[in-house]
Amino acid sequence: MISILQTYSLMLLRSLGNTMLLTLLALFFAMIIGLIFALCNVSRIKVLNIIGTVYVDAIRGVPLIVLAYFIYFGVPQAIKMMGVNTFKLPALQAGTIALSMNCGAYMAEIIRAGIQSIDKGQMEAARSLGLTYGTSMKNVILPQAFKVMVPSIINQFIITLKDTSILAVIGYPELTNMGKTISGNTFKSLQTWAIVGVMYMIVIVTLSRVAKKIEHKINIENK
Repeated sequence: MISILQTYSLMLLRSLGNTMLLTLLALFFAMIIGLIFALCNVSRIKVLNIIGTVYVDAIRGVPLIVLAYFIYFGVPQAIKMMGVNTFKLPALQAGTIALSMNCGAYMAEIIRAGIQSIDKGQMEAARSLGLTYGTSMKNVILPQAFKVMVPSIINQFIITLKDTSILAVIGYPELTNMGKTISGNTFKSLQTWAIVGVMYMIVIVTLSRVAKKIEHKINIENK
């Protein structure tokens, strides 16, 4: 194990950085996607409700690995069939898209639940003051809902971080992919995967502790 750390420590840290980069990018775009479809789901317009529901159900119904394969292999092939032979989708972009779409579906449900947890009287009071629906949602409802959503968002961040390991199948150089490479080079699977597991555990346990502290703080503020 010590020999692996001495030889591959920089590569492992770099791959952990790639994992964190992919997670942060995916969460950023997932927040945007989630907000859009959450607003569709809480809208009084039936067509928007249907759009939001279809997206969430469809994406949550497809395994992430299938979605990653579709985006990385299927989309470029479809574009080439249209006559664009030079198009290529790098693993980082394909992974970000797949994770963002997947995480966005779950984020939509988190945001929807957060919005619906706010008393309806808040919206009615804001509208009675002459504020538009959009302004009321932006300045009154969402700031209150965000406090409720923070622990769930951090938990989703942890889930997304673990889901990055699936993207080893498309060749993205994240931590699990690096573990496969090191294991193949050294023939020391037990030691290699123990190191990779500990690295994941340190990051995830740290984030879990942060989530619990934030949740505790929010509970105190709400009392």
